[in-house]
Amino acid sequence: MSRGTRLVVFIAFLSCFYLPASARQATYHNPVVAGDYPDPSVTRAGEDYWAATTTGDWAPHFALLRSRDLVNWQKVGYVFQTKPAWAKGDFWAPEIMSDRGRFFVFYVARRDEGPKKKGTLCVAVATAAAPEGPYADRGPLVCQIPERGGVGSIDPAFVRDERGDPFLVWKADGNDARPMEPTSIYAQQLSEDGTHLVGKRKEILRNDAPWEGSVTEGSFILRRGDWFYHFYSGNACCGRACNYALGVARSRRLLGPWEKYARNPIIAANRDWQCPGHGSIVETAEGRDFLLYHSYRQRRDAFSVGREAVLDEVKWGADGWPVVDEGRGPSSVAPAPLGVAGRATESEFFDGFTDARLSAEWQWPMTNEQSARVEVAGGGHLVIEPSNTPGDEFTGAVVARRTTSGDYAATTLLDARAVTPNARAGLAAYGWRDASTGVAFGGGKVSVWRREGKDERVVASADAPRSEAVYLRMTAEGGERYRFAFSANGRDWKELGGAVEGGYIEGARVALTAGGGPARFDWVKITPIK
Repeated sequence: MSRGTRLVVFIAFLSCFYLPASARQATYHNPVVAGDYPDPSVTRAGEDYWAATTTGDWAPHFALLRSRDLVNWQKVGYVFQTKPAWAKGDFWAPEIMSDRGRFFVFYVARRDEGPKKKGTLCVAVATAAAPEGPYADRGPLVCQIPERGGVGSIDPAFVRDERGDPFLVWKADGNDARPMEPTSIYAQQLSEDGTHLVGKRKEILRNDAPWEGSVTEGSFILRRGDWFYHFYSGNACCGRACNYALGVARSRRLLGPWEKYARNPIIAANRDWQCPGHGSIVETAEGRDFLLYHSYRQRRDAFSVGREAVLDEVKWGADGWPVVDEGRGPSSVAPAPLGVAGRATESEFFDGFTDARLSAEWQWPMTNEQSARVEVAGGGHLVIEPSNTPGDEFTGAVVARRTTSGDYAATTLLDARAVTPNARAGLAAYGWRDASTGVAFGGGKVSVWRREGKDERVVASADAPRSEAVYLRMTAEGGERYRFAFSANGRDWKELGGAVEGGYIEGARVALTAGGGPARFDWVKITPIK
């Protein structure tokens, strides 16, 4: 080899290590939406991708997110700012999709059947002219399934059959029955406008494979060539005993017969992720298929954070069956779908409440009657006020933000002058009313409190500083323990209560709280702790 040739080879070798960032292959890290965003569905509208996720009993209902590249998502709002008049709670499994120029969100909610009844789970639909809304609720499509013991209906999906007729696909919630019923998945034709069912329903799938346990749910169906592919999830979805996974079946006709894949599940737990499932697939303009679904991480804060949205490409084998990440389970790092790298998710959050409209980052328990308003004048403040709450209640009003890690420090500055003598204003880790812990100012004291089930107690208290403003701080450790402190100036801190056990708080939010009267907050900051 000549000297000149050796030089060229050497330069080429070095270029492999010193390529500019723009020339390297862009990658993204899962989750693509960090925090508690379960049951994600996704659709494409022009150059934008839109996703919707479960919100449960948090309001507003059904988070709406937008992306240009499938890996960097912006929270833009909600499908419903207030709950539909017919619904009571349990806002689950939204299926956002477009069909012939119209946009739909098929969703689950529990029907309001009076204050003493739990209510029946129903599949309903909302429509809009654009993916961002506004969405008009069209009410329930199906509720009870008599042939399955009167159980409710959940997990809707939309598909057109081989003749082009629209169909609703959903699950009869048989695992909610006692004794337990099979969890059948049904299909029934929809009217062309998608607002009511016609014809007769037919069972197309049920839990009959060992890996599915007592559940098949979370359907998504696409057509590829002459085949329909039915992606579905099986077994226990949620909590510390979960063993969820995702499988697939196929058929040449929507109403069957369906053949389940012999190698199911096609996505299951691995070293980094656990209990993956329940998502939907979107096709890019280049014809590639990507599955957006949820999973818990394999780390100690997994259940504190909740089910997060992850993305993987769906490839198709020579046998016609889909393959996700070569069967290795959810990916942690993968090539970016559209060449745009994913941004880091563990960034600091700050809200100074300087915008008159409350950020889409914030939610509140739908069962809490309260008011929340932003006062822009005077530098910006958030005022929250409970309704008809006794003075000893810490969480009569709650405004909260999802967490992306179980290790963080949350700090807020509150106006001590705005807290009336019998009221408390505070900062908390809040899963729901009976799974929460926090620190509160009021009545001349700063108190650390804890509520697990019906057991509510004050862990520790101290005299409050004599100042016009009080700083409160909460430090989370692995989503299992919480430490609290307060300060009069934001520099000199007094810790209170030691390490408070909080591993029972699943899907924990950082919450600003008020009880017995209004609370006025200047700002809040959440800083990840590496």
